[in-house]
Amino acid sequence: MKQLVILGAGKIGRMVCHLMAKSGDYLVHIGDVAEGAVKPLDEKYEAVTGHVVDFDDKGSLDGILKDAWAVISCAPFHCNPLIAQRAKEHGVHYFDLTEDVAVTQQVKDLAAGSSTLFAPQCGLAPGFITVVANHLMKSMTDVTDLHLRVGALPRFPSNRMKYNLTWSTEGLINEYCNPCESVENGELTTVPPLEQLERITIDGVEYEAFNTSGGLGTLAITLKDRVKNVNYKTIRYPGHCELLKLLLHDLQMQDHQDELRGIFERALPATFQDQIVIYVSATGQYHGRLTERTYAKTIYHQEIDGENWSGIQITTAAGVTAIVDLLHDGKLPDSGFLRMESVDYEAFLKNRFGRYYG
Repeated sequence: MKQLVILGAGKIGRMVCHLMAKSGDYLVHIGDVAEGAVKPLDEKYEAVTGHVVDFDDKGSLDGILKDAWAVISCAPFHCNPLIAQRAKEHGVHYFDLTEDVAVTQQVKDLAAGSSTLFAPQCGLAPGFITVVANHLMKSMTDVTDLHLRVGALPRFPSNRMKYNLTWSTEGLINEYCNPCESVENGELTTVPPLEQLERITIDGVEYEAFNTSGGLGTLAITLKDRVKNVNYKTIRYPGHCELLKLLLHDLQMQDHQDELRGIFERALPATFQDQIVIYVSATGQYHGRLTERTYAKTIYHQEIDGENWSGIQITTAAGVTAIVDLLHDGKLPDSGFLRMESVDYEAFLKNRFGRYYG
């Protein structure tokens, strides 16, 4: 069995650990700064060993990465450059879930000349949504517009923001505050977050969508010479964007992100009863006619192996575990930098973990 390291035992890390430990093909070493986060996993799964790890300490990372085959970082995004650096030093395949553009560039730089695979941004968005976009475009020519939309939403919203915390608060704020990559009229550019508000209806439910950072992964760079317009937006219930502008702009909370994080975590309850709304559309020529091809899906929280898991846990964990599994099965290159748009859609959905998107 392959020795797999998982760093971070939060909501997503626990789900990744569960899937990999139950598969029977991986010996899992899971590390977190809090012993209380890893000890229950160590005790629950025969194939799991828990470790207390400081993500910012080279020696601590070296200890858990020694003799590992691969590492999945579910740690805060700002920890990933050091984790990736130590993975390269130990000859360990590297995977992460980050949406941060600058961090991904650092990981890409480390991948140059590496004897192992470096695959950042392989969760949901960025991640699976990129695989879908590439799949829609395959049978089309002269694609002019590619729109990617994703939302992690509570099924039963009860506050004015119509939102509950479902994943990393730090990552959420990062998406709301950082510039957003896009392709406009064939040019790679950045646009401000929380702008270009639109209404979208999926399965009879009306949502809003607006610019947020990081969801495209490397797709904008890949497609800038092939597609005229490429953009990514986050889906929310109507009214959410206006409240965010009040907080971030009018009350200047974008300059006090630590304080905003505290407010969110104090006032917005978490939920495991969520739904993940995914929407991708490509417009171009199909058999000589202007055509729009669309993928739309809503994935709900569900019970797996007798335990209830949230939709964001399932979709994010399924994204990265499927990629790791495809590498394990020899279906991905074993070195260099992996762009998610190069992953085959059919192979992904046929995978035992990717099937949760099916």
